[in-house]
Amino acid sequence: MTVMRVVLLIVFASLMVWMWSPMFNPAEVDTKSEDEPLAKPDYVARALEQTTYSENGLLNYQVTADKMELYQDLGFSHFEKPIFTLYNGEQNWQISASEATLYENNTLILEGNVLAKNLTPDAMISDINADNVRVEIKQKLMKSEHPVVITGPSLKITGKGLHADLQKQVIELINHTKTIYYDQ
Repeated sequence: MTVMRVVLLIVFASLMVWMWSPMFNPAEVDTKSEDEPLAKPDYVARALEQTTYSENGLLNYQVTADKMELYQDLGFSHFEKPIFTLYNGEQNWQISASEATLYENNTLILEGNVLAKNLTPDAMISDINADNVRVEIKQKLMKSEHPVVITGPSLKITGKGLHADLQKQVIELINHTKTIYYDQ
């Protein structure tokens, strides 16, 4: 009977070791290198120049970029060194950044050295500088929750964010920190 118990103990121990071995020796995890992208673009354009019109046939915006990658299934396009020109009658803006992402709902996220230039001559505000800006292209709204610097021919205003309605020509600063007026 003791021989039978020893054999059962050996079989039981072997079975337990076999069942628990994956816990102690995990399989190699397939890790992607840092250089390998998570998704591959459906389309890549270099030296992009694109013009978009509204449903009414009016010029809506133009974009130039060093590189554009379209991710159709993910619903966005990524731009390197883009320059977007938003048209709104007489009040037009040119917005540049290090990179940008344009989503299917016409939301544009600009990141890195964002500069919005007012193309209207003799405007009170000529430039808006920020690190990150969100633009709703159809509504012509611009938002940032990061520090911004607004400059004009005779002023410099700083704040910790902004909400701008480019159609109504209204800019609202969030947490206005400083204003400097220059004598002319």
